[in-house]
Amino acid sequence: MDYQGRLNAHLPLATRVLMVKSDGSVLIHSDGGSYKPLNWMSPPCSVEILTPDDDVRAEGVVEVWKVVHHKTADLLMINIHEIHSDHAHELGVDPGLIKDGVEADLQRLLAANIETLGDGYRLVRREYMTAVGPVDILAEDAEGSTVAIEIKRRGDIDGVEQLTRYLELLNRDPHLAPVQGIFAAQEIKPQARTLASDRGIACVVLDYDHLRGIDDSHHRLF
Repeated sequence: MDYQGRLNAHLPLATRVLMVKSDGSVLIHSDGGSYKPLNWMSPPCSVEILTPDDDVRAEGVVEVWKVVHHKTADLLMINIHEIHSDHAHELGVDPGLIKDGVEADLQRLLAANIETLGDGYRLVRREYMTAVGPVDILAEDAEGSTVAIEIKRRGDIDGVEQLTRYLELLNRDPHLAPVQGIFAAQEIKPQARTLASDRGIACVVLDYDHLRGIDDSHHRLF
């Protein structure tokens, strides 16, 4: 197999899995390397099956695939020496990937278990609207002070900046001020934690399994 385009690549002769998808893409897989193909051609592209010339046939090639990308003219040439199995399957309409533990799930679970943030916490509202977008959760702490909570799966600087904007607007409302901020995520990057601390925003790492009620601390080693 030889690829000619923005970079050139060559795969030596070996047993491979060739996949041609309905969107026109062509992928070449080995038996290792998990999900990632060794090489591929993304759509839009076309596949032309050629008869090998005498010199190539003498090397054992029985079929040549010429794959051309329509926009970039990148070229993928695949020499087939032997076909072990050839199957076609119609997969139908893909319903898409349904992810567990996305931000909406974290928001719902934390709202249902708001006391996770501390004794006496009370939920005021989910998706509390501001002029620049909704705060994930608005709550009150044990002293009755307002707390704005921004939730991310992976917390980075952008999330802290987002919460900062919400806090600036919420603190203009005399019925809510003073409003404290909590940046909650399953994982918080060090830079985000530093920025949050500098702005007086507390950081909380969320344990998704614990929030779901399936994480039993009595069965942990640590």
